[in-house]
Amino acid sequence: MTAIDVNGEAREVARQCTLLELVGQLELAGQPLALAVNRAVVPRQQWNERQLRDGDKVDIVRAIGGG
Repeated sequence: MTAIDVNGEAREVARQCTLLELVGQLELAGQPLALAVNRAVVPRQQWNERQLRDGDKVDIVRAIGGG
């Protein structure tokens, strides 16, 4: 298992878990999101390639429309 931090909450994921897999596990697939790992924004096109490592800090921001 890999220990990570998601929006300030400790979480464990499977080894070699990608950002795309994490989004699916959190039931956020298909939603307008921005993801950052260790304060660096990761483009959506790279979510399937970016594997999570022990100690990574993941920030998930949801886009909300308003007027």
